[in-house]
Amino acid sequence: MDAAAAQSQISQMIGFIASEAKDKAQEITKKGEEEFLIEVHRLITEQKEKVRQGYERKAKQIETDYAIRKSTAINRQRLEKIKARQEVVVTIAKDVEVKLGESIKAEATAKKLYTDLIVQGLLMFLEDEVDVRCREKDVKIVESILSDASSKYAQMIKSETGANKTCKLKVDKQSFVPASSLGGITLACNDGKITIDNTLDVRLKLVMEQDKPAIRKLLFPNA
Repeated sequence: MDAAAAQSQISQMIGFIASEAKDKAQEITKKGEEEFLIEVHRLITEQKEKVRQGYERKAKQIETDYAIRKSTAINRQRLEKIKARQEVVVTIAKDVEVKLGESIKAEATAKKLYTDLIVQGLLMFLEDEVDVRCREKDVKIVESILSDASSKYAQMIKSETGANKTCKLKVDKQSFVPASSLGGITLACNDGKITIDNTLDVRLKLVMEQDKPAIRKLLFPNA
């Protein structure tokens, strides 16, 4: 092979190699571009998903915060309403206390009330001897009704059961109902081991507690 032919063959080989290299380079470039586009799409999709999830979390957080604030506001309103109602009930109780205190200032009224309270307690006791406790300032009134209370008690026992039963009463001047009390009496027997509190304070508290639903319905009919 002469030099010209050899040179031609070499040129052909160089051209072939260059062509192959170019094709390979184009293939690598194309593949790189495809992989780049795939990666870009993946990143965009991933970021979209993160944004969507972040939005959903934020939306749920907003809904949760709103629900909490709404519930808190409703509870606060409910508590304020309950407090206001309770204040009205307390005011009524205080008004009743004042009226009760005024009502027993009349001696005749006090005597009748204390007699009834004593008899009621005796019917619960059914004892032969009972001590009557009262406010120190009510001692004279209570002493003046002991005989009537005992007689009324005996009559009620006789009427209801046919039995003859009496009860010896005396005022306990060692233990008084507190001066701050609205009034009323406390009965004691068996050396003070058993007592019945029939003071107006306890009776009022009991009535207010038992009638609370009716009182609320009367005062707050639309509640």
